[in-house]
Amino acid sequence: MIIVHHLENSRSQRILWLLEELGLPYEVRRYERNKATMLAPAELRRVHPLGKAPVIEDGDHVIVETGAIIEYLVEKADGRLGAPAHRADVLRYRHFLHYAEGSLMPPLFTTLILSRVPLFGKTAIKKFRPMVEVHLDYVEGELAQRPWFAGKEMTAADVMMSFPLEAAVKRAGATQGRPHLAAWLEKIHARPAYQAALKAGGPYAYA
Repeated sequence: MIIVHHLENSRSQRILWLLEELGLPYEVRRYERNKATMLAPAELRRVHPLGKAPVIEDGDHVIVETGAIIEYLVEKADGRLGAPAHRADVLRYRHFLHYAEGSLMPPLFTTLILSRVPLFGKTAIKKFRPMVEVHLDYVEGELAQRPWFAGKEMTAADVMMSFPLEAAVKRAGATQGRPHLAAWLEKIHARPAYQAALKAGGPYAYA
């Protein structure tokens, strides 16, 4: 049984969704954010020194980092939702699996931090916003060419891309003027596995 250490309103919701899509049995251990700081509770440090979510336990293995967990679960499921067969699709799969956290998430996270800075925060966000728009326009352009990020079928790359894009809707109005991105979000939200993951995970403000 895979144990998922899941923090509310966080990246770890993606892991629950992937587990539901793959049909792998799992158990959820939920953690609430500190109401004052919105940070993860200290209890997560007992699971892993970084004290972050997601973390999964599978037998003797304790695995952190969403991308690493996703690759582990895809391998455990004999490659289901992994890289497609076509070479070009493989490259796109690999790209978006890393792009989600490596390039897209940093400017969104910076925007969140700036929104909490009194006085100068709003001014800084206005200057920073064009960087966010570049990424969102890039994503819209990619989804205009194919139904899923890697190709014609859904893959784990779509799971990986879900959190930053859902966060971008709330923080940056991501779907305004971007119909393909809006359609992609509606499509993933309608999936039975996604809905089941929401029930398993509890509060998730971006769904």
